[in-house]
Amino acid sequence: MINILFCGNKGVFDGVLTTTLSILKRTKTNEPFNIYLFTMDVSHLDPKYVPIPDEHVNFLTSVVKQYNKDNLVTKIDVTEYYNKEFAACPNESAYCSPYTLIRLFADQIPDIPEKLLYLDCDIMLNRDVTELYNIDISDYEFAAAPDHYGKYLIRPDYINAGVLLFNVTKCKETDLFLKARNNIKRKKWTFADQDALWHAASKKKMLPQKFNDQKFLHPKTTVIRHFSKRLFWLPYPHTANIKQWHVTKVHKIFGYDQFDDILYEYIYLKTKFEREGLN
Repeated sequence: MINILFCGNKGVFDGVLTTTLSILKRTKTNEPFNIYLFTMDVSHLDPKYVPIPDEHVNFLTSVVKQYNKDNLVTKIDVTEYYNKEFAACPNESAYCSPYTLIRLFADQIPDIPEKLLYLDCDIMLNRDVTELYNIDISDYEFAAAPDHYGKYLIRPDYINAGVLLFNVTKCKETDLFLKARNNIKRKKWTFADQDALWHAASKKKMLPQKFNDQKFLHPKTTVIRHFSKRLFWLPYPHTANIKQWHVTKVHKIFGYDQFDDILYEYIYLKTKFEREGLN
């Protein structure tokens, strides 16, 4: 079983669907996938911070089973863990949302597998995910690629936490997640859990940038294209947060057509979902 983890609220539907489709359509394996969804209800912080609804889970399940009948989608509500650990903590108003913090509960959830690939929801697979998943991390807590800007501005080994291949067994041995959670509760970090994990790590494996390309897509080498916020110099210096489901902008601004088969299926499936009144 190949184990993938996403975290988020009701609003991650487009991201989870497109990323999952890219995994399924770019990976040639008979091994089934288990797509874990960590979610929670913190609507007291913001009305949109509600859990991923069962209707989304059921629809995603129907999609993944079209590719392999043994594929699974597993939703796990971590509200109780969050309220116990992070309620009113310095990073509750994280740069993105409190949902960026909940991957840090991976050691607390019963029956979580020994190896787990965490992915942000603004990611597309350009190549087979097993190129990443099958990397040997038996002696490491996790593997991650450098942060595109942080490797220059902070340190060469500063990671981007949008793609994290966890050795959960090793993380439990070293208390990585516990240390990271304590960091979250101790002080305000610029990039919340990303900083907390980086400082807590005792043994991490640095990956080539192709496993988390945050700025470029190299068609023949990029394994994962991460559609994170990035800096554009023209027509004037500015930042833009273009996601893969912004299909027109992906074509017009990035000039990508590598993902068209995925994005056209996404449009079809989302339209079907909305017509059936499942949203």
